[in-house]
Amino acid sequence: MEPSSAPPRRTRVPPLGLLLAVSLLTAWIPPTVAQFTVEPVPPNAAEGMDVLFVLNLTWDPPVTHWFKGGTTDQSSRIITYVSNTGSNITGPAYRGERIFLNGSLLMQNVTQEDSGPYTVRVLSEDYLSDYVASAQLRVYPKLPEPHITSNQSQSVEDEDSVAFTCEPEIQNITYLWWINGQRLLETTDRLQLSLDNRTLTVLSITRNDTGPYECGVSNPGNTIRSDPLTMNVSYGPDAPTISPPDLYYCSGAKLSLFCHAVSDPPAQYSWLVDGRLQQSTQELLISNVSVNDSGSYTCHAHNSITGLNRTAVENITVFGPVAQPSIHVINTTVLERDRLVLTCLTDDAGISIRWTFNSQSLNLTARTRLSQDNSTLDIYPVMKVDEGEYQCEAFHLNCSSKSDPLWMTVKDNPEPEGPGLLPGAIAGIIIGVVAGVALIAVLAYFLYCSKIGRASDQRHLTEYKPSASNHSQGRSDSSPEQIDEVTYSSLIFNAQQPTPASLSPRVTETVYSEVKKK
Repeated sequence: MEPSSAPPRRTRVPPLGLLLAVSLLTAWIPPTVAQFTVEPVPPNAAEGMDVLFVLNLTWDPPVTHWFKGGTTDQSSRIITYVSNTGSNITGPAYRGERIFLNGSLLMQNVTQEDSGPYTVRVLSEDYLSDYVASAQLRVYPKLPEPHITSNQSQSVEDEDSVAFTCEPEIQNITYLWWINGQRLLETTDRLQLSLDNRTLTVLSITRNDTGPYECGVSNPGNTIRSDPLTMNVSYGPDAPTISPPDLYYCSGAKLSLFCHAVSDPPAQYSWLVDGRLQQSTQELLISNVSVNDSGSYTCHAHNSITGLNRTAVENITVFGPVAQPSIHVINTTVLERDRLVLTCLTDDAGISIRWTFNSQSLNLTARTRLSQDNSTLDIYPVMKVDEGEYQCEAFHLNCSSKSDPLWMTVKDNPEPEGPGLLPGAIAGIIIGVVAGVALIAVLAYFLYCSKIGRASDQRHLTEYKPSASNHSQGRSDSSPEQIDEVTYSSLIFNAQQPTPASLSPRVTETVYSEVKKK
């Protein structure tokens, strides 16, 4: 399809003069009821501010007229805007206003003379109807920068009351107050406002009332706040504290006590020992104390503005030096698996003992024991790791003294020849031997009783004699060839004895006894 060669159709725009004539002609026609609104932003302005009249329309009007006042007379026309041509046509009331594409009107650097109503007339899209709306602008005088004055340049806590006044005094405005950045909305028992809110009074001021304080002046057009003012309140001194809180010192130590009290202005300090003035400083220093320095130490704090005084007391005790202890040992060389006993000796009573090994605190193990007072160190069995430097320290509170270092040497203990026996095996052997001896003793006793029993049985045996027939058939009693008859009896004993595994567990013993005829 080939493009059309006909020229594009153009929208005919009425000449500017015709539009203006139509607009002016419609001015003689009574306007219809307004179907839009207009509002100034802000509605209440201060001198020197900018104000924008915003139109609330549902269409883009082809022509917009602005008027100063409540009428649409040509004498009060400010400016006319024609949207098709983008032309601005100023009127008799024009004073530098600007009009935007949507018909809104901007007024810059307004004055009180700009206060009053403003009217806008717009044409409908078909140029056949127009609509009118009005808005009221209020311009208030520009407020001066406020500042705060006070009846007290320096106040004392819980004694003075302070009145703050917001300057300058201005008619027909509102005074506002802020404390610590928070708007003061209501008074309290200690915060009071004058009838015009220009003066704020703080009763019995405290350190927490220092501020900052701000005041503000306000009218419907604007609000201006002052620079913050912080109040100087003198207070204290509070109860002082002494640091460090150590109460016990060793002779020869350094004594340094620091005193501090919360106070404004800062407190003045002095030290007393047992009621006697020592020095007027915040820190008390004694480089080398002795037992004679024990006593009551008092810090005195004074505030020259409030006139208040506070004190703190510490009772310091200085102990004499601790005598140097010594380590007693039988031999400084010990064999492995032997016992090592070290004893810490000191001449001081009521002293405590602690041990170090190779300059470190001694760690107790399963092989290490200490006596109840820690004075004796017992190590058994000794191992190679126990070789090193031992020291004992005698101490009482902050005072202490260490013994001279003692070096203990641990030498190897040669192993016995042959395979060694474990303690369990040795115990088993001992138990076996004891059991064997007991069994042998029981067997011997049984054999002995058996022999005694056989002897008794022999006495009760009936003597054997041959009968007459036998004599007649055999030998006579007087025969020389007569032979004593012998009767044999046997006893068999079975006894269980401990024997090696290679032997039979039972041994049979036969006991023969001979019984002779008497």
